[in-house]
Amino acid sequence: MSIHIGTKPGEIAEIVLLPGDPLRAEFAAKEFLSDPVCYNRVRGMLGFTGTWKGVRVSIQGTGMGIPSLSIYVSELLRDYDARTLIRIGSCGSIQQSVALRDIVIAMTASTDSGHNRLRFVGMDYAPAADYGLLSTACGLAAERGHRFHAGGILSSDTFYQDDPDSWKHWAGFGVLAVEMEANGLYTLAARAGAKALAICTVSDSLVTGEALSSEDRETGLREMIELALDVAIA
Repeated sequence: MSIHIGTKPGEIAEIVLLPGDPLRAEFAAKEFLSDPVCYNRVRGMLGFTGTWKGVRVSIQGTGMGIPSLSIYVSELLRDYDARTLIRIGSCGSIQQSVALRDIVIAMTASTDSGHNRLRFVGMDYAPAADYGLLSTACGLAAERGHRFHAGGILSSDTFYQDDPDSWKHWAGFGVLAVEMEANGLYTLAARAGAKALAICTVSDSLVTGEALSSEDRETGLREMIELALDVAIA
């Protein structure tokens, strides 16, 4: 049992999907997994283990932002031997071509966070997805006819920016979308020799101002969740 995950070793699978929202974890577990069992309720950050197509899978909420995700991912890697971690999240598009409900598969994750500057003593580190997971995700998404984009995203520490146009700088360098966790996930997985990928559904567009409702963000991301599950067990 770790500090923030109240269960014993062996009760969490080696494959873990990571939504930020604990209610999305509950929804995904109950909608997709066979015989899901809730193993964690500490601080309301729900976690479940069940099976998907006969393979054992866990789904663990992480909260919002790199600091919160880093707590859960660190404990999953250190205390529960997680080896494949896939973020299933939402993101904001910063490109005209990336539309609402499109799927974004993150090859790399830039950040404005200080967590890697502290870790690498001021030097830059470029965290990237596991190539096997990335390749499988792109192949399955194309095969299924999903509207998807693979490329770089931004993991930001700040949801409400003082400068409402700050995203345009990142967009000018081809960054597809912004979210708040993938950079931390990729860094921690790399340090542990584990595999990681972030797959996000576009929930809003900074370009057009469109946005999904909170209910849609919680329960309307079925394509992405099923894609992530199939990538994880491939």
